[in-house]
Amino acid sequence: MEDEQEPPLRPQTQIPGRVLFLTICAAGIGGTFQFGYNLSIINAPILHIQEFTNETWWARTGWPLPDHLVLLVWSLMVSLYPLGGLFGALLAGPLAIRLGRKKSLLVNNTLVVAAAVLFGFSRRAGSFEMIMLGRLLIGISAGVGMNIQPMYLGESAPKELRGAVAMTSAIFTALGIMIGQVVGLRELLGGPQAWPLLLASCLVPGVFQLTSLPLLPESPRYLLIDRGDAETCLVALQRLRGTADVAAELAELEEERAACQGLRARRLWELFQDGALRRQVTSLVVLGSAMELCGNDSMYAYSSSVFLEAGVPQEKVHYAIIGTGCCELFTAFVGCVAIERVGRRVLLIGGYCLMTFWGSVFTVALCLQSSLSWMPYLAMSCIFAFILSFGIGPAGVTGILAMELFDQTARPAAYMVCGALMWTMLFLVGLGFPFILKGLSHFFYVPFLIVCVCGALYTGFFLPETKGKTFLEISKELHRLNFPRRNQGPAWRGPEIVRSTEL
Repeated sequence: MEDEQEPPLRPQTQIPGRVLFLTICAAGIGGTFQFGYNLSIINAPILHIQEFTNETWWARTGWPLPDHLVLLVWSLMVSLYPLGGLFGALLAGPLAIRLGRKKSLLVNNTLVVAAAVLFGFSRRAGSFEMIMLGRLLIGISAGVGMNIQPMYLGESAPKELRGAVAMTSAIFTALGIMIGQVVGLRELLGGPQAWPLLLASCLVPGVFQLTSLPLLPESPRYLLIDRGDAETCLVALQRLRGTADVAAELAELEEERAACQGLRARRLWELFQDGALRRQVTSLVVLGSAMELCGNDSMYAYSSSVFLEAGVPQEKVHYAIIGTGCCELFTAFVGCVAIERVGRRVLLIGGYCLMTFWGSVFTVALCLQSSLSWMPYLAMSCIFAFILSFGIGPAGVTGILAMELFDQTARPAAYMVCGALMWTMLFLVGLGFPFILKGLSHFFYVPFLIVCVCGALYTGFFLPETKGKTFLEISKELHRLNFPRRNQGPAWRGPEIVRSTEL
C-alpha cells in the first residue's frame, strides 16, 4: 500500500518554480530575445550589404546602382522590420485566441525558419530582394512573439511573481540586443564574408524554442477560462508551481472563470468604445507612446558620435556600444527583482524622472562640449545613466500594462493595440529622428524630455498600483475609477456576458 501512495507525492519533490523558470527561458529565447537580436545585428553589416546590393545590380544590368538608390534599398531593408512587426502585432491577438499562447509561439517559428533560409542563401542566389523579404518575415515573427510571450508568462505566473515574470520580457530584449552586438563584431560574424550567416543566425533561438517549449505547459488561465479544460489546467498549474497543493490558486481561477463565463474575446475597436475600459486604454496608449518617444533609441543612435568626441578610437567604439547594451541588461535584472517590492508606479515614475534629469544634463553637455574639454566625458556618462534609468523603469513595466489592466477577454486585443502602437512609433522615430537632429542640433533631446515629464505625471496621477492583486481585484478597482460615482455607471458584475473564445 505504501508503494502505491508514492507516485502522487512525486510532484511535491520538484524544485519550486523550476518548470516556471524553464517556461520563462523557452518563451523568452524565441520571443523578445528575437526582437532585440534582430534589431541589433542589422547594424554590423551595413557596408557589406550595401556593397552586395551594388554588386548584384551591376551583375544584372552592367552598370552600378546610384548611391541614393543603394541608400534607398538599405532603408527599405531596415524599415521592413518594424513594418513586419506591425503586421505581427495585429496577428498576435487572433493567434493567441485560436491556437493558444504556447502553440502560437511554436507556429511563429515557421517564419523564423523561412527568414533564416532567405538570409543564408541570399548571397549565393545574388538577390538582395531575399534579404528584404527575410526582414519582413522576421519582423512579423518579432511582432507576434513580443505580444504573446508576456501574455503567456503573465498568465502562467502566481500573482506574487506576476510582475517579475512578465518583466523578464525586458531582460530577454536587452539580452538579445547585447548578444547581437557581440555576434556582430568583425572578429565573429560581422566580417565581409560572414554577414549572411550573421543574419541567418536568428535560426538558433528559433530551434531552441521549437525543441524546448513543447515539453512545457500551456497557460492555465487559457486552458480553464478560454477552453474550459479544468483537468489539463490542474496538471499545468501543478507543474508550474512544483507542488500538487494548488487548491487556493485553482479556486481563484474558478472565480475568474465564473466572472467570464460565456464571454467572447473583445474586438480591437471595442476597447475604444467601452466606457468601462476608458482608463485602461488611455493608460496603454499614453504610456506605450511615452516608452517609444522617450528618446532611448535616439541615445543609442547618437552614442557613436559622443564616444568619438570623448576620445574613444573609431575601432573601439563598437565595444563601448556593447557597454550600453550591458547597462540595459543589468537594469532589467534590477527592475525584475525590485518590481514586486516597490511596485509598478514607483519604477515608472522614478525611471522617467531620472531620464528627465540625465537627458537635461546630456543636453547641457552637448552645448558646452566645444568650450570645456571634459564635457564629452560627461555626455558619455549621461548616455549610460539614461539607459540605466530607462531599463529599470519604462523598458520593463510598460509591457506589463496590457496584461494587468485588462481581463482575459480584452487582453489579446489590448496586446494588439500595444504592439501596433510600439511598432508604429518605432518606425516614426526612426524616420523622423534625422530631421529632429538636423533641425534642433544640440537641443535635439528637448522634445524627448517633454515626453519623459508627461510620462511621469500621467503615472503619478492616473495609473493605479497593481502589485500583489488578483486580476479580479484589479478589474474592480478600475471599474471604480472609471465610474467614480455610483450613478455614473452600473455596479461591477464582471465583464459583459459573451463567448470567450470567439473573435
